[in-house]
Amino acid sequence: MMTVMLKRLQIIFVLITAVLGKGLTQALPTEPCEQKPSVEINIDFPKAAEIQKILDEIANQSIPGVSVALYSQDGWWAGVAGYAKLEGKVPMQPCHLLYLQSIAKIYMAVAILKLYEQGKIDINAPITKFLPESVSKMVTNADSITVKQLMNHTSGVPEYNSVPAYITKLLQEPNHEFQPIDYIKYIEGKPLTFKPGSRYSYRNTNYVLLALIADYITGDHAKLIEEVIVKPLALKETYYRGMEGYLKYPRLVNSYWDRFSNGVLENSSELQRNNVQALVGDDGIVTTPVEAVMFLRGLLEEKLITASSLNLMKEWANDRNGNPTYGLGLDHAEFVGHTGYGHSGGGIGAGCQLYYFPEKGLYMFVGINLGTVTDSPIHAKALGTLDQLYKLLLD
Repeated sequence: MMTVMLKRLQIIFVLITAVLGKGLTQALPTEPCEQKPSVEINIDFPKAAEIQKILDEIANQSIPGVSVALYSQDGWWAGVAGYAKLEGKVPMQPCHLLYLQSIAKIYMAVAILKLYEQGKIDINAPITKFLPESVSKMVTNADSITVKQLMNHTSGVPEYNSVPAYITKLLQEPNHEFQPIDYIKYIEGKPLTFKPGSRYSYRNTNYVLLALIADYITGDHAKLIEEVIVKPLALKETYYRGMEGYLKYPRLVNSYWDRFSNGVLENSSELQRNNVQALVGDDGIVTTPVEAVMFLRGLLEEKLITASSLNLMKEWANDRNGNPTYGLGLDHAEFVGHTGYGHSGGGIGAGCQLYYFPEKGLYMFVGINLGTVTDSPIHAKALGTLDQLYKLLLD
């Protein structure tokens, strides 16, 4: 799984092996859970047996665990295979919490658009209007970059998580508590990689800046996300910064990676958790598969923002080949010949996809607890099997 879902830049492999050595053991408590989904599952969902067979096949290909949630005119379905924690063989269950990784960018974009609807921000104005000077002066030519260009990755701002100094700090001091401004310091004074608005290039830094903008306007972007998304949709199993016990939940899955790209898995849970809990705007949300789908459905059914704001999200920036690729927090992707709107995410110990397929009226979340930022022969096998799932559901 994982070229499609790789939106984050690959961590430098040489640094990983040099810094962490050979005996990484980071297992965290993960318990079986009994919470029922907040929706009614249709046990007669079409092709349920075939879907489950594919999930079992994915788990048999050395993926620790996989979890899926679906919604269509046939109602809800959720299925799992494998383990939430390999140590002790804790089975994956629909109530286990998964890392959303870069899917969090949709949430951040929705929060910014709510501020836009409230007249608190102009997405076509320069970011210097909404950032304190102490922050904006770190970004080269900040007065030529608009909020919208951050949202659709056409800003030209450099990528913070490809800077060797950041990666070294992360891996040498995994317990270091990064502050949001730290990420901007890593790109301070660096030239823009292209003229703002001239082309598209995905950068996590864009969404860190959006979080800082929301902090400046509201005082707390995490609280804003809670107020404009979590509460209106009554999401009871969706967690982000500042919430009680953040990332210390017994239902949060353990994470694994193929550190040496040799098909051998190691537990990366502590490194994964410590990395994610410090991220802002571009990452950081954990939830259940069902609640991830509830969020995307609520968004696209205009329960969170207006129709005009939703249309703005679907104004796609084009890739180098002229194909639509990214809107305001929404990814425009193709799966086995079918268009999907949503986002993917990848990290040290997780990978996921959340998409809506308008042709079929189908919402789908699929997540695994295996990292996607290091290459692995496991990924190639699982990716082919995942394509079988998409073909089953979409063709």
